[in-house]
Amino acid sequence: MKSIKQILQHFFTPSKTIGLGILILAGFVGGIGFWTTFDAGLEYTNQEQFCIGCHEMENNVYQELQSTIHFKNRTGVRATCPDCHVPHNFTDKIARKAQASMELWAKLTGEVDTPEKFSKKRLEMAKREWARMSENGSAECRSCHDYNSMDFDKMSADARDQMMDAAKNDQSCIDCHKGIAHHMPDMSAGYKAIMDDLNTQALETSVRSGNTYYTLHNKELFLDPEMTKKAGLMISSVPVEVVRSQGDAIEVKITGWRKKKGSGKIIMQDFARNIRVASLQRKVAKTKGFFNVLDAKEDEDTSITWQHVDFTLWTDKTDLVEEVEPIWEYAKEAYTATCSRCHSQPAEAHFDSNTWVGMFKGMLDFADFEKEEEQVVLRYLQMHSSDYSNDH
Repeated sequence: MKSIKQILQHFFTPSKTIGLGILILAGFVGGIGFWTTFDAGLEYTNQEQFCIGCHEMENNVYQELQSTIHFKNRTGVRATCPDCHVPHNFTDKIARKAQASMELWAKLTGEVDTPEKFSKKRLEMAKREWARMSENGSAECRSCHDYNSMDFDKMSADARDQMMDAAKNDQSCIDCHKGIAHHMPDMSAGYKAIMDDLNTQALETSVRSGNTYYTLHNKELFLDPEMTKKAGLMISSVPVEVVRSQGDAIEVKITGWRKKKGSGKIIMQDFARNIRVASLQRKVAKTKGFFNVLDAKEDEDTSITWQHVDFTLWTDKTDLVEEVEPIWEYAKEAYTATCSRCHSQPAEAHFDSNTWVGMFKGMLDFADFEKEEEQVVLRYLQMHSSDYSNDH
C-alpha cells in the first residue's frame, strides 16, 4: 500500500503524457464552468418564486406583502423577498444563504406549515430578522432608500423632522419601520410569557420574616392582619421587608419619601423624585404617629419639604419574588415591544425620572397596556433613567 507521502508526490508530479498548457487550459475552463454554474444557482435561489417555494411564507407573509406599496405602486418598482432579506454584497450574501439553508429544516419538519403554527413562531422569527437588519444598519433597505438622496422638503412636517433626525444619526431603518411590509406579530407574547414565569416563581416563593421581597403585582394594604380595614395600595416592583406573619397575612415595612405639606398620602421612591411606591388613604396618612420620620430635606427647586419615612401595614403573602431584575426584564420587554411599533423608543437613560412621567403618558394613547402594566413599565423607565444611570 502506498504511503501518504508517495500519494502526495504522485499528485504533484507533472504529467508525462499531458502538456502543461492543456492542464492549465482545462483548469481554466473547469473554473469558468464551476463559477458559471455556481453563479446561476445563486441567482436562481435569489428569486422570489424560489423563496416562497422553500420557505413557509406563500400563504402567510407573502400575502401580506401584496397589499403594501413595496409590492404595487404608481412607479411599478417592486421590492421582492431577496431585495429586503438577502444581503447585496457577495460575502454577506453567501453567509446568509448558508444560514437560510438551515432554515429548510422547518420546511421539512412542518414546524410552521399552518397559519396557527406560523403565528406562534412569528414573533421569534421577526425578532431574529429585526436584529439582523439592525446590526447591518438596514443595508438592504438603504440600497434603495439613501439618506443623501432624500428631498426632505417634499415630506410632511412630522416625517421631515423624524427623517432628518434619523439621517443625522445614520439610524437603521428597521428601528422605526417594523411592519411596513408584513403584519406586526403579537408583541405582547414575549413579555406576557415572562410574566407567566414570574407568576410561577411567586407561587414557589417561601416568605420569611426579616427578608426583603419585591411585589410582583399591585397589592392592597391593610391596617389589620385580618385584612378587613383597607389602608392603601402598593404597586409592582416595590421592595418590602417582612416584619412578621400571621396566618395568610404578613406585616411589611415600606420605606419612601412623602411631601410634608398636604396629606402626604403618596409615597415616592426617592427624594423629590416622582417615582410612586404606594398610595395611602388620606385618613391613614393623617394618623398621628403612623410614619416613622427618618430624615427631612427641602427641595431647592420647589421649596417643598420632603420627609424620608418608613411605616408598616399588612398585606397577603402572595405575589412576592426574591429579586427585582426579572421584573425589570419583563418591563423592558413590554416597553421595547410596545413602543417600537411606531418609532424607535428613547433609551431609558435619555430622560430623568420626573420627565419620564409626562413622556410616557403622552405615548399611552398608542399603546394597549393594562393599568398595572403601565405602572411597572413607568417605574422601570424611571429607575433606569438618567438619575440612576451614567449612560445618559
